[in-house]
Amino acid sequence: MKYASQAVAKPYFIAAIGLFLGQILFGLIMGMQYVVGDFLFPAIPFNVARMVHTNLLIVWLLFGFMGASYYLVPEESETELFSPKLAIITFWVFLVAGALTILGYLLVPYASLAKWTGNDMLNTMGREFLEQPLPTKIGIVLVALSWLVNIVMTVLKGRKTAISLVLSLGMLGLAVFWLFSFYNPANLVKDKFYWWWVVHLWVEGVWELILGAMLAFVLIKVTGVDREVIEKWLYVIITMTLITGIIGTGHHYFFIGLPPYWLWLGSIFGALEPIPFLMMTIFAFNMVNKRRRDHPNKAAVLWALGTSVVAFVGAGLWGFLHTLAPINYYTHGTQLTAAHGHLAFYGAYALVVLTMISYAMPILRGRAANSEKAQVMEMWSFWLMTISMFGIALLLTAAGIVQAYLQRVSATPMSFMAVQDQLAIFYWSREAAGLVFLIGLLLYIWSFFIKEKESALV
Repeated sequence: MKYASQAVAKPYFIAAIGLFLGQILFGLIMGMQYVVGDFLFPAIPFNVARMVHTNLLIVWLLFGFMGASYYLVPEESETELFSPKLAIITFWVFLVAGALTILGYLLVPYASLAKWTGNDMLNTMGREFLEQPLPTKIGIVLVALSWLVNIVMTVLKGRKTAISLVLSLGMLGLAVFWLFSFYNPANLVKDKFYWWWVVHLWVEGVWELILGAMLAFVLIKVTGVDREVIEKWLYVIITMTLITGIIGTGHHYFFIGLPPYWLWLGSIFGALEPIPFLMMTIFAFNMVNKRRRDHPNKAAVLWALGTSVVAFVGAGLWGFLHTLAPINYYTHGTQLTAAHGHLAFYGAYALVVLTMISYAMPILRGRAANSEKAQVMEMWSFWLMTISMFGIALLLTAAGIVQAYLQRVSATPMSFMAVQDQLAIFYWSREAAGLVFLIGLLLYIWSFFIKEKESALV
């Protein structure tokens, strides 16, 4: 490590992987409940498993983003982190708060949990992805502010680069848009309008800035391409991200009671959203082709290229499949949405966090790269997870097409539950693909325990 304070990233990365494993296990539980309705009931009802699965996704990615920023900002700023102690305190506060929240979901009826945590005082619970109790939401505000202050103060006292500035802008947006999770109007149309200001403007807006900064940092390190070249690409990509992502929020405003001009705005700008992801793919492959150094960490290069490709396919192409209003009229809320969500989150965010961990963890452990044997196992884990996630997306896409036809297009539409019976083969196959994904993740974890006799020392 160039700076001792970069070491605070290590517990964040370890926590991220542990929570990722938990997320996949609850995903498998949910997948089984799709076809065996009383699986683990009443211990873990479907709605609880779903809350845990989606909340773990958000939390482990945030741990990954925080660890990545604590690692890369000191190098970018050429100075020690502003307050390593604050970073460690933030880690434990976030970890304990997250664990208590998950235990609350699992052990306490949701209505009781809402009553005990002050939801009567400020009603914020009960909404998809924003199920967190009020104290947890406040805790996330404090964690985000602590994280932001630590990073911004580090940037201010050191060198300013495009990567650190874009990362800081993304973190600021993350903190600001989270505040809308506290606004829960009684009017359902207003509720859904502002709900997307958290959900969309996080994952299709400010998170993409964090993604771009992390990917650019790793590509500079593993390719040796001039910083000026990579930073120009980064500025263009994040500009397109903001232009398309902000107004592209409108592709969630179809058919919820908003004015009809959103059908046009949402369709046009939603259709443009794949462009920054395509640019990211071209950018990553160009940088690798122009590389000036043969970095020993081949696995990190694979993860970085995989991020750009799968993000474009999952967030870009799969999003485009149903972003136009005339198509979305039939596909809204079907399994096509789940197909896009799974592949997009994996490609854009899970993979970039794994890229950063793959690059940084060997250095945090005193070597430039893991051994060849460990890297081969990492590459196996990449292909197993990526191929199985594509399998999940394809199966859910097929299920969504069948669902849309039987439920909404057919001359004799079937009921929702009758259609679900027809989709059982897709759900069983999806569960098998999920097990392969779990194996890939376990291989990734195992690769870090392989002895490093062949690794180069820093």
